[in-house]
Amino acid sequence: MAAVDTTQIFKTDIFKGKVLLCSGGGSGICRGMTEAMVNHGANAVIISRNFEKLQQAADEMNKATNGGEIFPVQADVRKVEDLENAVAKTIEKFGRLDFLINGAAGNFLAPFDNLSYNAFRTVIEIDLLGSFNLTKAALQHLRASNGAIINVSATLHYTGTIFQQHAGAAKAGIDALTKHWAVELGPSGVRVNGIAPGPIAATEGLSRLAGDLLDPEQIPVQRVGDIRDIAQSTVFLFSQGASFITGQTLVVDGGHYLQTCSPAYPQSALAAVPDNDSKL
Repeated sequence: MAAVDTTQIFKTDIFKGKVLLCSGGGSGICRGMTEAMVNHGANAVIISRNFEKLQQAADEMNKATNGGEIFPVQADVRKVEDLENAVAKTIEKFGRLDFLINGAAGNFLAPFDNLSYNAFRTVIEIDLLGSFNLTKAALQHLRASNGAIINVSATLHYTGTIFQQHAGAAKAGIDALTKHWAVELGPSGVRVNGIAPGPIAATEGLSRLAGDLLDPEQIPVQRVGDIRDIAQSTVFLFSQGASFITGQTLVVDGGHYLQTCSPAYPQSALAAVPDNDSKL
């Protein structure tokens, strides 16, 4: 996976000396978010259950990025002791913790009748409980640095999405945590926001959940997203430019979820609509 190029928008050293901890940072959208932060000077710790894949990702990212260092730590977000160890290693390695991305997630298509008790519980544990667990483990250090948190959400629960009740329920809970944490943690100097990606090209989520069914003309901006779109949003929300923003979930989807509330009219169809001025 190529490094994410975001250096043309923000100064490349705005996070120099800062440290990021990211769950799920070895792949997909969260890898792009991590790369963007490192390209702007931050050091980063990425965590995941599969250490072999995580180490490979860290090696690739260290070669591809310019700025800080990426350090892998094996951890399962469902296991509190793993996360406390990951935070301890972050402090041991870099001496501080400034930014947290809760990005670990699990998802798959499942009609209600085929969704098992265990499958539903597992997604809640990874997405929702995992976000709480990691934040709880990291909070004292984020308070010490007047840090910031980004919770990776989704738009699934904004309208209701077929075969996605498990992930939608988890992400709805994450959006709630974003608001509650912003109110409770703000007085101690910690900002909390979310990012809700829409359809993003070259990700497992898009290929697994949409496949070839998504028509870019069904998206108002007429294209699917790019990991770069999420990466740039990450840099902004963690930057001083967003210092007065907290408790918000930024939807980065080109207007896709809004379009799902109304019929999808491709541009070619709109061109055939007659001029109605003569009827007014």
